[in-house]
Amino acid sequence: MTTAKFSDERLMQVLLAPVVSEKSTMVADKNEQIAFKVLSDATKPEVKAAVELMFKVQVDKVSVTNVKGKAKRVGRAMGRRKDWKKAYVCLKPGQEINFTAGE
Repeated sequence: MTTAKFSDERLMQVLLAPVVSEKSTMVADKNEQIAFKVLSDATKPEVKAAVELMFKVQVDKVSVTNVKGKAKRVGRAMGRRKDWKKAYVCLKPGQEINFTAGE
């Protein structure tokens, strides 16, 4: 595993939440990938190590994309949501992460 390079405390903070949307569900079914919201300064090797540590699975590859925050309006004032980073994690064949299973 690749967790030797990073501290466990850092890895536990890298993954913020799974992205549950129509698009991410479609990608998960089609390409065996899972989408996660991750820290803005997280790197691909950190994301890989974090997923392997937390879910005890083997990761094949990681793709990362920066998502721009939407412009939102409250009354007359225009505001903006924060930019954030999304990671698509591709698991090795036979691997699976099940979020619905109670532990």
